[in-house]
Amino acid sequence: MQKVTAVVGRNGSGKTLYIDQLRKRLASDRVRYIAFTDSYGVNVDGQYYLQLRWNQHDIDHETPTVGDLLEKAYRLAGDDTEERRNLQKHLYKLFHMEEFLDKYIITLSSGELRKFQLTKTLFANPKLLIMDNPFIGLDAETRDQLKDLLLLLTTERDIEVMLVLSKTDDIPEFVEKVTLIEGSQTKEYPNPAAFYAEQQEVPAQVLSEEKKKAILELPYADNDYDCQKVVDMKNVSIRYGERIILKELDWTVMNGDRWALSGQNGSGKSTLLSLVCADNPQSYACDITLFDRPRGSGESIWDIKKHIGYVSPEMHRSYKRDLPAIRIVASGLMDSIGLYAVPNEQDYEKCRWWLNIFGIAHLAERHFLQLSSGEQRLVLLARAFVKDPQLLILDEPLHGLDLWNRRLTKDIIETFCQRRNKTMIMVTHYETELPKGITNKLFLARNL
Repeated sequence: MQKVTAVVGRNGSGKTLYIDQLRKRLASDRVRYIAFTDSYGVNVDGQYYLQLRWNQHDIDHETPTVGDLLEKAYRLAGDDTEERRNLQKHLYKLFHMEEFLDKYIITLSSGELRKFQLTKTLFANPKLLIMDNPFIGLDAETRDQLKDLLLLLTTERDIEVMLVLSKTDDIPEFVEKVTLIEGSQTKEYPNPAAFYAEQQEVPAQVLSEEKKKAILELPYADNDYDCQKVVDMKNVSIRYGERIILKELDWTVMNGDRWALSGQNGSGKSTLLSLVCADNPQSYACDITLFDRPRGSGESIWDIKKHIGYVSPEMHRSYKRDLPAIRIVASGLMDSIGLYAVPNEQDYEKCRWWLNIFGIAHLAERHFLQLSSGEQRLVLLARAFVKDPQLLILDEPLHGLDLWNRRLTKDIIETFCQRRNKTMIMVTHYETELPKGITNKLFLARNL
């Protein structure tokens, strides 16, 4: 019997359905499933909204910390034996959990959240552990740590692991079987090498020349800012209680720049972007200039947002309303989560146009929560582009996408950035995900 299996397939190929059927068939308490989507799995007062992570004053004082939740999960999972305590200590040390045990769950970065979910699940000592996209959101060091842990678990403990992967070049070398899902069809390979041997290489360019030309020839808006400095931060510091997230940061983004923003999990990348997007209430206490206008000089949040296209893990997890995909895209025109105004036919035409660019025009009327995680991400990407923004902020934009859709999205980003008056900031933990034309790089170190 194989100890580690990988289940792979294109976005929307049926991987989730395959796993759901498997779980129903097994129906055992010893089967544990972790979906590494962009959902916290824990809500405050039953709700999660886009800016909640940055508005910590909204958290009730009785809200448990990460340490509280993990200790509760540990005790519910079994008796307090020396062996189990040693496992707990090992997991905490491996994932550097001590650094955020005192944090609230909704304040975790995407990578920190995945460490929390995995640790909590392993306390239950499952017989079969199914992990859906376990490596997304993790920095390179933590991805390697997770692979080492999985190898250790399957070698030394009586546990089987099934990895469900959209990014097929993430298949660990120690995987013993690969199952390819294509709709109602499955095909099995005895190892990753056999699987790779049959896979066609993704072309160097996936976006058609016709669509590339259409993007380049989009008419320009007549209300763009005519500015030199798109973002200008001086001596910016952000702290929550005793925890310093950003310390005395100076950062200038010029018009036309293409920035790659990187750093370890929890280093403050998403916090930095939340300041630019005015989602973080501390942004108005900082010396920040956007589009040559000092923050707090009279502009509203909506004046800022109408020039910014944005996609992020926070945005993905805040979309819980089951609207048709085209309405999700249309919400980008109003900068809302959900859609509270009715778009006109011209607006809907823009939405259909961008859905077609991302190859998902056929999903326009499908409800968002019925789509796969990868299909949802493509919808949210179309939402970010729909208003032809001056500043494109892409925080882990390729989460959950298969190799083909990753190449397509990179093609779209590269083409869009060739247009006049376009600036981009992109966060990724994979160097290979960066589009061509990066002009500047910023690495954030974690403040300990």
